[in-house]
Amino acid sequence: MQNLITFLRKYLLTQMDNRLKNFKNFLYLCWKFLNLPNPTPIQYDIADYLQSKERRLVIEAFRGVGKSWITSAFVCHQLLLNPQRNILVVSASKNRADDFSTFTQRLINEMPILQHLIPRDDQRHSKISFDVAPAIASHAPSVKSMGITGQLTGSRADLIIADDVESANNSQTQLMRDRLSETVKEFDAIIKPDVGRIIFLGTPQTEMSLYNTLEERGYKTKIWTALYPTKEQTIGYGNKLSSIISNITDKEGEPTDPERFDGIDLLERLSSYGRSGFNLQFMLDTTMSDANRYPLKLNDLIVASGCTTWNKAPAQIQWASGTQQIKGIDPDIPNVGLKGDYYVTPLHISDEYADFEGVAMSIDPAGRGEDKTAYAVLKMLHGVLYLTDIGALDGGYSDATLEELSAIAKRNKVNNVVIESNFGDGMATALLKPVMARIHPCQIEEVRHNIQKEKRIIDTLEPIMNTHRLVVDENTIKEDFKLEPNHQLFRQLTRITRDKGALRHDDQIDALAIAANYWVERMDRDQTLSYQQHKDELINKDLERFMEHTVGRQPRRDRFI
Repeated sequence: MQNLITFLRKYLLTQMDNRLKNFKNFLYLCWKFLNLPNPTPIQYDIADYLQSKERRLVIEAFRGVGKSWITSAFVCHQLLLNPQRNILVVSASKNRADDFSTFTQRLINEMPILQHLIPRDDQRHSKISFDVAPAIASHAPSVKSMGITGQLTGSRADLIIADDVESANNSQTQLMRDRLSETVKEFDAIIKPDVGRIIFLGTPQTEMSLYNTLEERGYKTKIWTALYPTKEQTIGYGNKLSSIISNITDKEGEPTDPERFDGIDLLERLSSYGRSGFNLQFMLDTTMSDANRYPLKLNDLIVASGCTTWNKAPAQIQWASGTQQIKGIDPDIPNVGLKGDYYVTPLHISDEYADFEGVAMSIDPAGRGEDKTAYAVLKMLHGVLYLTDIGALDGGYSDATLEELSAIAKRNKVNNVVIESNFGDGMATALLKPVMARIHPCQIEEVRHNIQKEKRIIDTLEPIMNTHRLVVDENTIKEDFKLEPNHQLFRQLTRITRDKGALRHDDQIDALAIAANYWVERMDRDQTLSYQQHKDELINKDLERFMEHTVGRQPRRDRFI
C-alpha cells in the first residue's frame, strides 16, 4: 500500500506544472484567488525563504506584512506537493492557532487547485485538526493547531509552524521567558528526524526575547523591517537583516514595502505606537525599546578601583562617559549589561579626602521561594554613595548567618542597620539584635514597604544613578560575576522593569535599594554645594592656623561672615 501511495505521489508531481512547484508562483495564485494585489517584493522574499533548505528558521517581519497568511499558503503548498506530511501549528493562544488552521482550510476548500485535498467523510475535518483526502491513516492529522500551553507531548510532525508563540502576556517576566524557552524545546522531540523543519514567525518583545536566543540552538534568522535602517541600525541587526533590505544603502528611512505601507502611513503609526513601540513592531529593533523599558544602566555608575578599602573618600568625584572613561575600564571586567551599555571610570577625583559621613547596612531577609538573605553596605560623603560590600547568604535566620551579618557590619564600621520586616513579622530583627550587640553594637531599625517592589526599587535607584551618585569597585563587579546569573547584582540591575515579577530573583538589588533609600533624605542637598561647604571649612581652618601663627591667637568666630 505504501509503495502504491509513493508511486501515485510521484506520478502526480510529474503531471504537475513545474512552475507550480515553486512556492512563489503558488503564492501568486493564492493572492489572485483572494482578490489581493500581486505579492510585493518583500512578500516574495519571505516566500523564498520559507521554501529554502533551512531546516530551522526564524522569520521576523514588520506588522501587517502578511507573514501569517504567506505561511498558511505555504502549508497548503506543502500538502499539495506531499499530502502525507503532518503539520503542527502552534501559537501563543489556541484561538490564534485555530485562526491559522481555519484560513488554511478555507484555501483548501475553495481554491480549485486544492480541492482534491478536501477531507473525506471518514477523515478528521475540524478546524483544530483535519486530514487531506490523499493522506493515509495516521495518529497525526495532516494539520493540527495548538496553543503553546497545550499538551505538546505525544505529537508528531514533519513541519512545525510556531506563529507568534511569544506574546506580551507570556514574556513579561524572566520566569515566563524561561518557561517559554523550555516549552519550545519540546519541538525537537516532536519533529520527525531527517526530514523535519521548524519555522518561527514572530516579533520579539524584549532584548531577552526567545527569538534572539534561537540562533544558539541552530536556527537561522532573517529580519524584514518596514523602513530601510540607518547605518547604525544595520550594524545592530548583524547578519540577520534580509539581503533585499541590507543591499539597499541609499534609501535610509524610506519604506521597504511602499505597496503595503507608504511613508505617511508609517509616520502615522509612529505617532500612534510611540518611538519604542514602532521600533519594536515595525523595525524589529529591540535596542531602543529596551533602552526605554530598562531604566537602570551600567553607564550611569562610577567605577573606582579599590574604593571598597577606602577609609576616606575624595571630597569630589565626577562622572563622564567619554572615550577615555570607557577605555579606562579593566578589559577583564565582565559586562552583563544590555547592548550598548558599558562601565566608565571617573573623569576627576579631587586630591582632598574626607571621612565618610556615615555607613549604612541593609538586610533583606530570605522570604518565600529561593531568595537568599541579601545585604548591602553603602557609605556616604557629600551626597555620593559608595558600595563597599554586597552579597547574599544561605541559611535564613540561622546563628551562622546572623553572626556573618554582624561580622560584615563590624568589618565595614557600620553605624546604622536597616532590616526589611515584610516577612517574618520582625523575627529577623529580634534574632539579630542580641548577636549584633555582642559583635558590633549599632543602631538597628526596621522598614516595611507596601508598594510594588519593582517600582520601589527603580524609583529609589534611578534618580541616584541618573545623577551619577553611585560608586562601585572593579573587584565588586568581578566577584558578582562568579555568582549564579539570576543572583548577580549587575544583571538584576540591568534587567529590572516596572512589571511585577520582572526578575526571578531580586535579592541583591532589593538590598541595594533599601540601603540607598536610607540615604535619600541626606542626599537632597546638591553635591556641588556640599563640596563647596567642605572647601570653606578647609579655608577657615587654614586661616585659623595662619592667625595663630602670626598673632599668637585664633580669630574669633564672630569676626567672619
